[in-house]
Amino acid sequence: MAQSLDFSNWWPTEAKKGTPVVVKMDNPNYSVVEIDAPDAAFRPVEKTRGKNAKQVTWVLLLKAHRAVGCVAWIASLFWAVLGAINKRLIFRQDVAMASEKMGKGKVLFIVIKLFLVTSIAILCFELLAYLNGWHYFRNPSLHIPMSSDIQGLLHLVYVTWLSVRANYIAPPIQALSNFCVALFLIQSADRLILSLGCFWIKYKKIKPRIEGDPFKSDDVERSADVYPMVLVQIPMCNEREVYEQSISAVCQLDWPKDRLLIQVLDDSDDESIRYLIKAEVAKWNQKGVNIIYQHRLIRTGYKAGNLNSAMSCEYVQAYEFVAIFDADFQPNPDFLKQTVPHFKDNPELGLVQARWAFVNKDENLLTRLQNINLCFHFEVEQQVNGVFLNFFGFNGTAGVWRIKALEESGGWLERTTVEDMDIAIRAHLNGWKFFFLNDIKVLCEVPESYEAYRKQQHRWHSGPMQLFRLCLPAIITSKIAIWKKANLILLFFLLRKLILPFYSFTLFCIILPLTMFVPEAELPVWVICYVPVFMSFLNILPAPKSFPFIVPYLLFENTMSVTKFNAMVSGLFQLGSSYEWVVTKKAGRSSESDLLASAERESKTMNQLQIQRGASESELTELNRLKEQKEAAPIPVKRVNKIYRKELTLAFLLLTASVRSLLAAQGVHFYFLLFQGVTFLLVGLDLIGEQMS
Repeated sequence: MAQSLDFSNWWPTEAKKGTPVVVKMDNPNYSVVEIDAPDAAFRPVEKTRGKNAKQVTWVLLLKAHRAVGCVAWIASLFWAVLGAINKRLIFRQDVAMASEKMGKGKVLFIVIKLFLVTSIAILCFELLAYLNGWHYFRNPSLHIPMSSDIQGLLHLVYVTWLSVRANYIAPPIQALSNFCVALFLIQSADRLILSLGCFWIKYKKIKPRIEGDPFKSDDVERSADVYPMVLVQIPMCNEREVYEQSISAVCQLDWPKDRLLIQVLDDSDDESIRYLIKAEVAKWNQKGVNIIYQHRLIRTGYKAGNLNSAMSCEYVQAYEFVAIFDADFQPNPDFLKQTVPHFKDNPELGLVQARWAFVNKDENLLTRLQNINLCFHFEVEQQVNGVFLNFFGFNGTAGVWRIKALEESGGWLERTTVEDMDIAIRAHLNGWKFFFLNDIKVLCEVPESYEAYRKQQHRWHSGPMQLFRLCLPAIITSKIAIWKKANLILLFFLLRKLILPFYSFTLFCIILPLTMFVPEAELPVWVICYVPVFMSFLNILPAPKSFPFIVPYLLFENTMSVTKFNAMVSGLFQLGSSYEWVVTKKAGRSSESDLLASAERESKTMNQLQIQRGASESELTELNRLKEQKEAAPIPVKRVNKIYRKELTLAFLLLTASVRSLLAAQGVHFYFLLFQGVTFLLVGLDLIGEQMS
């Protein structure tokens, strides 16, 4: 007996209206279905629920007002973007496009442009096929039509393209994507292990500790000997904005004056800045601080050459430790008392590194995203490596070195632009241990403009690859343990310096857009969405206040992979841009302690006579001239942002791929490509570093 399907109980039994309709099916396996009521669209409307003409008019006007407001908002947003582009094009003669030299990044830019042109052509072709009803691209497993089904020349070209795409283009793209996914999983596992190590350190409260009172001595006559001789170096170059606050902070270090010497190592090529720094040094010298000024006529070797020149002075032999601070760093007065005692009774310790803290981390979106990255770098990467391996890369500043460790490791070398990492590798190969103090923080700045951040990241990612080529033979032939060699080669250099920018750029900026046009090569959703979001959560844990910025952080990291990949390639193959050193521009942000000490700065005029006593006549003339220029200086013009071609080209490539994913009804891919393309667009127009309201 056939099964009966009765839908009569789906509608209310009371007040049945309408004539029953009987529908008979041709298939005898089904019984008769009765519909007891007409469709809801044909039911009579109750008069009590009706609306008069005035109410309908107001509803329509309200909806029209909302629609007009939405359209106006979209139009204003679009007009603002066009205005930003137009303004940057108008001022192009003053602000060039991304100040790239001839040949620098040219090959990468050409490759990206070829990808963009090809993608637009394929998208137009797919749209034409879609309008003609050839929907084969919706499902890559669909059967390709036979020759008898060909409807014309264009259809023949489209079918041929499908065959070539499936047989020749998709396999290499799929193989490359599988390779990048494997690298992505390895790097994610490394991040996960580091995070677990950080949790273990927090749980067990593991950190370097100072036993007892290191400055207590029973012998009153030799009580000063418990304070070792410390040399403090402040290398700088054209640091007009920050020289005063850094010198002031270092001169206020709590340490016996006869056991401390401060070197201001000025590589400035601007004569006016040199006179200002000399005046600042003279001011503190008049106050009894043991501080000297040193300037090189020829700036060779950049920062490494500057430090090497300072260490070659004869008086340095009397000092046991050297603390280094860049020009924008402001250590607390107790910095030396918190770091130097760790060297006592620990002869194998060569370096004590403090953590950075940022006075301008909330300045704009760019500084907030940098704070996320750097917090993970210090609290997770460096702290875990310092606790379990006694090794990490020296940060170049906010650290104290044992001078003996520097000398036995070969001193500062001028062969790369990452002299801090270079000396750390050589010291590690010589058996020296490192301590990282996560609780000791030194205030500094992060770049507030994308231009400065981009140049800084280029140096930070090209230098390690250049150093890897130079250090690899020394690592292999060194006498350290095999597992330490493996850690240096596989983890420190290859995984974290080479693989990370390679797969990030290749997977999310090249392969993902290509898979939209070659659907036979697929990327799983967990690669695009779940794993990156989980890893972003891990990265943001050291900076919990930055959780609202997790989505911009994920997109911005993928965007910066273009610069990092370009820098990595230039350093690996020793291209010209890998030897460039551009001083990161600072804004001269002051900490709260500096603001509280403003009264002392206001007394600068009172101390001017004392400064003049220690200065020559020519220097006084120059200072007066600079003061007059400062008073007559015009109001600074607001910065006009630049246009970055590679980022803009990739933005249009990703947006083109998002249109293709929308046609293929791939929701996750569409939103990811759309948001990533918009992020590339904002970075390409240099809007990421605008001030936050």
